[in-house]
Formats: sequence, structure tokens, C-alpha cells
Amino acid sequence: MIRFTQSRRLFDGRIEKRVPTSVPVYLVSLTDSRTRERTLTENVSPHGVRVISKRSWRRGEESLITPLAGEFPQVGKVIYCLPEARDRFCLGMEFRDRAVNWWGEHSNA
Repeated sequence: MIRFTQSRRLFDGRIEKRVPTSVPVYLVSLTDSRTRERTLTENVSPHGVRVISKRSWRRGEESLITPLAGEFPQVGKVIYCLPEARDRFCLGMEFRDRAVNWWGEHSNA
């Protein structure tokens, strides 16, 4: 069920199912390229990803996510950043430009 409040979407559940899978990626901030890190996803979907990071990110911050094999770089927007154990953070990222096939093909959204 989706509710609309002040022109913002609020979700009571996922529209797309996320698949738990560990994909090696490079993650870099679009505002500071020195923040590049190699990391892993926790789960993926065509329009989003949950990824582990070494630093805290701000909601709305954009990053370039590049799988190490099979897919083109993708701009993602931080939807949430949750602290995890041992100075790690879990990021919920949304892709707006196109759908991502994490197994090697891509399509336009």
C-alpha cells in the first residue's frame, strides 16, 4: 500500500522484491571522489540496492555504484543510512535513471 503525503511517497512495504546477494562494487560519492571504497551489496533489486559502507552518508546524497563485473556504473541516491556493528553503515540506495540487472544486462527504466 502506498500513501502520498505532501508530494512525497511513503511506503508501507516494498514495491520490488530485493534479492539477498553479495555483489562486489565500487562506491564513490559524486561530491567527493576521494571517498571511493570497494565494498559488497547485501541485497539488490532492479531499482535499488542495500550496500555496506565504511562511512556515514546523508539522506539524498548521490553516489556512483560500479559493479566489478557485468554492469555499467549507476548513480544511486541514499534513501537511508543505518549504523551497523564495527564502524560500518548499511545504505539503502535508489536508482532512478534505469533498471539494473545485477546479472550482466541492463535496460532503460
